[in-house]
Amino acid sequence: MKKFGFKLHKKKGHMRAGVMQTPHGEVKTPIFMPVGTLATVKALDTKDIQDLDAQIILSNTYHLYLRPGMEKLRKMSGAQEFMGWDKPMLTDSGGFQVFSLGRQQEIGKEKKSEMRKLGVKISEEGAQFISHLDGTKHFFSPEDSIQIQREIGADIIMAFDECVSDHEEKKYVAASIARTHRWAKRCFEYWNKHKRQSVYGNYQALFGIIQGAMFKDLREESAKFITSLDFDGIACGGETVGYNMEGTKEMMSWIEDILPENKPRYAMGLGRDPQDIVDAVLAGFDMFDCVGPTRLARNGALYFGQLNTVNGQEPFFDSPYKNGRLNIGNAQFATDTQVIQAGCDCYTCKNGYSRAYLNHLYKTKELTFYRLASIHNVRFMVRLSQQLRDYILEE
Repeated sequence: MKKFGFKLHKKKGHMRAGVMQTPHGEVKTPIFMPVGTLATVKALDTKDIQDLDAQIILSNTYHLYLRPGMEKLRKMSGAQEFMGWDKPMLTDSGGFQVFSLGRQQEIGKEKKSEMRKLGVKISEEGAQFISHLDGTKHFFSPEDSIQIQREIGADIIMAFDECVSDHEEKKYVAASIARTHRWAKRCFEYWNKHKRQSVYGNYQALFGIIQGAMFKDLREESAKFITSLDFDGIACGGETVGYNMEGTKEMMSWIEDILPENKPRYAMGLGRDPQDIVDAVLAGFDMFDCVGPTRLARNGALYFGQLNTVNGQEPFFDSPYKNGRLNIGNAQFATDTQVIQAGCDCYTCKNGYSRAYLNHLYKTKELTFYRLASIHNVRFMVRLSQQLRDYILEE
């Protein structure tokens, strides 16, 4: 049985270049993982994802549990077989979606601890939540989350945690991470009980998740506990990660010395803008995912810019457009014969689709636009990760 391994090849400052070995092949880090929420990266088919040189994709436990459901996935021998994807896959634990989509309403307008998610009931045993599809009630225990991920069959799975808002009071966050740590131990024990395998007999790597909101002592406490267990990798979660990049960088600096060098580091939900990836790599993280590239693509925001590594400076993303995004719906592109970005190796740019044509497709809401735009944005982020790896490895 092929297992999981990670080898760190080189460091440059805090930046790291390594290789993960999984039952479905290797993954070279740093790596951006396209998000295939429902066993599909929106607007793209499996061949598109392969052509983008995506080494690994992410799917969502919460969404796959609701649709198509576990009975169908078991009959299809798991999500990878179901969608015809023969490369590595990572699944989240469902924790983030339980606590974000399980919300029915929020109390008050101020961002305080009163903003409890009324659709979610948290207990020591797990979380009861309400489906965002039909309002039915469901329950995930830590063991349920691992079992569902065993049936999805991904190469990398995540421990069940509570995704805590940055606006919670410290007392609540402290109690929450203590419970998350107990849940992590239960996940670890259930994983070991089932020989660290999916129901299909493949090895599954389990990552623990560090929480603690924006409290330095709690983040450090969580990092120490999660790294004390023999997880295959370490993830960092919470509202800040990828949403507030200044806070993300600060939080990463708090725990960097606690994280083991010989395990991959995953910043969950990070990668909306190209500079986000650069910042996270500079902080010593290896893996990233975000729905941003495809969501922005569908809304006409196309990445434009380049990684700048001149004059011995730390790498940074250089673009004439705010956040590195060209808004294709703008009138200035209506008769622009240029491709999105000269030199881009994505299918959309290589095949000469002009900004004018994409502007037309976007304004007329033609379905072709969503595919061409998503191809460009996802390839852009995958290539950026590859360029950062090359920079780390160069002499």
